[in-house]
Amino acid sequence: MFGKRYNKDMYRFSKNTIDGLVTWYRKNRRDLPWRKDRDPYGIWLSEIMLQQTRVEAVISYYERFRKQYPDIKSLAEAEEEVLLRLWEGLGYYSRVRNMKKCAQVLMEKYGGMLPCGKEELQKLPGIGSYTAGAISAIACGHPEAAIDGNVLRVLSRFFAIRDDIKDPKLRKQLEECITTFYQENGIQDPEYVSDLTQGLMELGALVCLPNGKPLCQECPFFLECRACNEELTDVIPFRSRNRDRKIIDRTLLVIRCQDRFLLHKRPFGGLLGGMYEFIGIERKMDEKEICVCLKDMGIEVFRPEALPSSRHVFSHLEWQMQAYEIQTDQLPDFNQDEYILADREQLQSLAVPSALRVYLDYYGLRKRGGKK
Repeated sequence: MFGKRYNKDMYRFSKNTIDGLVTWYRKNRRDLPWRKDRDPYGIWLSEIMLQQTRVEAVISYYERFRKQYPDIKSLAEAEEEVLLRLWEGLGYYSRVRNMKKCAQVLMEKYGGMLPCGKEELQKLPGIGSYTAGAISAIACGHPEAAIDGNVLRVLSRFFAIRDDIKDPKLRKQLEECITTFYQENGIQDPEYVSDLTQGLMELGALVCLPNGKPLCQECPFFLECRACNEELTDVIPFRSRNRDRKIIDRTLLVIRCQDRFLLHKRPFGGLLGGMYEFIGIERKMDEKEICVCLKDMGIEVFRPEALPSSRHVFSHLEWQMQAYEIQTDQLPDFNQDEYILADREQLQSLAVPSALRVYLDYYGLRKRGGKK
């Protein structure tokens, strides 16, 4: 964007600068449930939940999850339906499936404990470089780097880095910046390492805000931040444009038999795999086509009734949905492994994607009192 690249040797901190950050963090850190101790399981769970999700939304999910699965052993033994139900609304369901797989490996090979080494952690299912670094540094106090989106923004502004923040090479260089700081200053104190790691994250969450609106005068880096001094906070970090999302038209058939609803289980391995939804066809259909489809399923219906249309945006695609209610007095037998005819009470225990929230709300099918 700016035509100039900074050499990685320029990405260096002074000890006084980082001491100031650690002091700021200890004074200003938020009271979050996973910070009450440095339990590796809690750090792991929180970091997985916080991917693509704001802290405020995660807290209630975290507390419910820890109540249901207080340790790695209980997670390893979790029932799929309950697991997905607890995760409902967080999205990216492969994350929680990988957590269960990882918990099972930990029970088999590590006695139900998470290892502390970053390299060893990265060998486990669902744990990448960032999550491994966060567990190692925050929970164990190992001098490892953990560069999330907040830290990328903070460091890009501190050093006035013009490169694309999505470039993996940049993340690698900033990881080297952190580990070099530890090495050159002989940092061994686990509490200091933990607080430094969380301090960078907290600074990005509370002060070094995105979209050109940082609270620079509240920042412990205020005097040294190059982007602030050069008035570049509105254009740094630079992020290249994402490719356009794929649009998918879907027709949903809300089939009711008295006060029960027919749901289909999505195949494992794909988007929202293993979750239940109303019958979905990935194209637009008119009423005539719907009636033909229902007849092929052995369902007699006089006329489908159109429900409100809806849309749901995923990271890589968008569903544009048109739903129709179909009432019938009798349904043929369906494969019980793929279909379920559920009443309102049964629906409370099924994992249904939040993408269908508007239709669950339409019929009053969502459980009251819980945040979804």
